[in-house]
Amino acid sequence: MHYESPIREPLILDDKSLHDITEDVARPIEGSANKWWWILFLFSLTAFAWGAGCLAYTAGVGIGVWGLNKTIGWAWDITNFVWWVGIGHAGTLISAVLLLFRQKWRLSINRSAEAMTIFAVVQAGLFPIFHMGRPWLAYFVLPLPNNFGSLWVNFNSPLLWDVFAISTYLTVSLVFWYMGLIPDFAMIRDRAKKTLTKKIYTVLSFGWSGRAKHWQRFEELSLVLAGLATPLVLSVHTIVSMDFATSVIPGWHTTIFPPYFVAGAIFSGFAMVQTLLLVMRKVVFMESYITIKHIEYMNIVIMVTGSIVGVAYITELFIAWYSGVEFEQYAFLNRATGPYWWAYWAMMTCNVFSPQFMWFKKLRTSIAFTFFISIVVNIGMWFERFVIIVTSLHRDYLPSSWSMFSPTFVDIGIFVGTIGFFFVLFLIYARTFPVIAQAELKTIVKSSSSQSKKNHHE
Repeated sequence: MHYESPIREPLILDDKSLHDITEDVARPIEGSANKWWWILFLFSLTAFAWGAGCLAYTAGVGIGVWGLNKTIGWAWDITNFVWWVGIGHAGTLISAVLLLFRQKWRLSINRSAEAMTIFAVVQAGLFPIFHMGRPWLAYFVLPLPNNFGSLWVNFNSPLLWDVFAISTYLTVSLVFWYMGLIPDFAMIRDRAKKTLTKKIYTVLSFGWSGRAKHWQRFEELSLVLAGLATPLVLSVHTIVSMDFATSVIPGWHTTIFPPYFVAGAIFSGFAMVQTLLLVMRKVVFMESYITIKHIEYMNIVIMVTGSIVGVAYITELFIAWYSGVEFEQYAFLNRATGPYWWAYWAMMTCNVFSPQFMWFKKLRTSIAFTFFISIVVNIGMWFERFVIIVTSLHRDYLPSSWSMFSPTFVDIGIFVGTIGFFFVLFLIYARTFPVIAQAELKTIVKSSSSQSKKNHHE
């Protein structure tokens, strides 16, 4: 058994036994939902319905209903796309990288983070499809056989790179997530009283019996998938950033984009995990497993990645100044002092200054403050994408084509709709799937629970 110092704070509180963990994890699935769950669900469903209506309107009328113009062809849609892809990064990172480093604190949070990844990538995929203008022809971006005569898929398009990167990432994340769920599905199958429930979870658990051989295969596959997922985390956002870097627009063709986008993605992803976990520990009563210690560790990651993002911003400004290219210099001066100055300074405040509060232990262990900062960071990362896309486009080389962008109610509706859809999926997941990897969590009861620490002191 792994020995752990008794000084280290426990990761499982309230003297939980193995049976208690099973009961607590199964309770949200077996019991009925509480009023908080219903309130959140109805809010999310309303937002989703609004967004679905706006999407249907866009499909019927065309993307002319968005606030786009001849200069700004990418705006809210691509901003939201990059933002959602970024949020989808943390899940696999928490699971894969922390598994490879044998970090035990991941066990309470990895399941929700992986689910968040999948739901965020689903939202991200909606935007490029509708932005094409003819969503029913979306299959054209896939490398199809040439059955269309002389018409062939445009392999030179950076959008195709995104299709490959994001679909691969989604597939690996989905397999990784599902594979981790199999022992938990088996637990619910064995506890199920209704015949239908039992049949559903029997199918989902793939005949898991908990034999030593099964566990051996489980561990091997976890490590293999973690090894596959880690480079994917880096590659996906690198490819998304290259969509920008291949252009000649001032403010876009910078070589710092790939690492800067990856750091930003991890930053916003961890902030979203914080938001979800703080809500979830209250809604499904998981305070014993998602502890202050977990929250503190994640705040430290947010602080570090926020600082990396801050360095990237300053590097960008320095490169623009040092380049001696007047267009590049103007692009960055315009970001900070032009018509969209408020978006630039909102981005700076939220992403660079706000995470620095996490240096103070009192603040990074405060639940209310953490929740506030996690929302602030997500707002800041949205502004970052907005600044990169809109402020670089709205003033290009020709002053005669300069213009401004303002979103229409359809733009706003689609964005709110994706947030609603995301939370609808997450809340349904919290009621049907085990939100904590109970089988893996039980492996640390003897070393990291409050009970084991107490026994050790005695």
